Amino acid sequence: MGVSDDQQITKDRTTQLRKKHIGPSCKLFFKSDPLKIVRAKGQYMYDEKEVQYLDCINNVCHVGHCHPDVVKAGQDQMAVLNTNSRFLHDNLVLYAERLCKTFPDNLSVAYLVNSGSEANDLALRMAHQHTGNRDVITLDHAYHGHVISLIDISPYKFDKPGGAGCPEYTSVAPVPDTYRGKHWDSAHPGEDMGLLYAKEVDHIITKLEQKGRKPSVFIAESLQSCGGQIIFPDNYLREVYKSVRAAGGIVIADEVQVGFGRVGTHMWAFQTYGEDLVPDIVTLGKPMGNGHPIAAVITTPEIAASFGATGVEYFNTYGGNPVSCAVGNAVLDVIEKEKLREHAVKVGNMLLAGAQKLAEKYEIVGDVRGRGMFVGIDLVKDRKTREPHTAAAQHVLTRFKEEHILLQSDGPHNNVLKFKSPLVFSEENAQTFLATLDKVFGEISTPKLDN
Repeated sequence: MGVSDDQQITKDRTTQLRKKHIGPSCKLFFKSDPLKIVRAKGQYMYDEKEVQYLDCINNVCHVGHCHPDVVKAGQDQMAVLNTNSRFLHDNLVLYAERLCKTFPDNLSVAYLVNSGSEANDLALRMAHQHTGNRDVITLDHAYHGHVISLIDISPYKFDKPGGAGCPEYTSVAPVPDTYRGKHWDSAHPGEDMGLLYAKEVDHIITKLEQKGRKPSVFIAESLQSCGGQIIFPDNYLREVYKSVRAAGGIVIADEVQVGFGRVGTHMWAFQTYGEDLVPDIVTLGKPMGNGHPIAAVITTPEIAASFGATGVEYFNTYGGNPVSCAVGNAVLDVIEKEKLREHAVKVGNMLLAGAQKLAEKYEIVGDVRGRGMFVGIDLVKDRKTREPHTAAAQHVLTRFKEEHILLQSDGPHNNVLKFKSPLVFSEENAQTFLATLDKVFGEISTPKLDN
């Protein structure tokens, strides 16, 4: 039930206690005037005064905040048994079987953990053990988790002020962002942008060879989120996977933020680049438990065998416990029963089309991109130079909060409006979002004369 009304403290007191007892590096949304959220349902969150906010931020509560079926599954199992995976239990094996069936055939072995960071850390251990190599190729602006092994392969962290810089065994390839990356599509008309960006990884592999080293692994989100909602050229990952494997490495698809049907057309975002594109390891997290801490590594029997050949047991105290597996199974039930993938296609297309119409109306919109309910709107000062308009993005977030809509920005310049709501976000919600965006853009950008 949480804190009852008679136990609830004031927002000021909550703020004071947070400053006193919670580490200062743990940041808040809207830090100048943070929200105190006390409950949520579906796509809505409520503050201590029962003010309702439309949630365009939470890609964790995937099937809607506090979905009754998911809540009940956790409560019911918790009332019977919760223990570790060293005992046989049907929940673990039936959930693992069901989850693996959503992947291409050879991705058939699951390791259940508690967070995306744990999943990516374990995936790196597997890669290093399987290949016998140490070097990791990552993408610029990437973020893969908060533990040391992942900070070391996350330019989103190590390249920022206070970061330690790029470690010796990490190589950073340019993110294949054809709008504002190293290679712009406008500067390469008719050229194969996927191949052009993939050659950057080939250059890294060549440099490693010159040092007498080989890649252990290439890791990338299937759609890059923290880098600004980036959709890769369709053949990019295929070319990179081919090069990395030929050089003795394997490949990881990080689906922690973009998996479980967010793209709509497919269950996993890597599948949007072609049915023949199959990673060696896939990592899952955030939406997997709809807010409950559950994550996973999915891999091949061959890689699992290499990892097991060390003789060192892999044990995770809470990973794969009966409650987490019950919750995870309930999330899959809801995705299927409520046809949320189909819904993501419909609402996602509506958002993309609406945002593209706003781009025709306002010069401030430089680019609109997305798949399903993973959408980015890149704000610029000038369309020709593509100079990022960070201040405009921050203004939009502030105004949206005033309109009771919660939205985030991201990207290396923090100028990309980042849409990643729960999948239950409705067509009416999408209309509200677009109408509000039109109104706010009208406050800061002059519409084109022909509109």
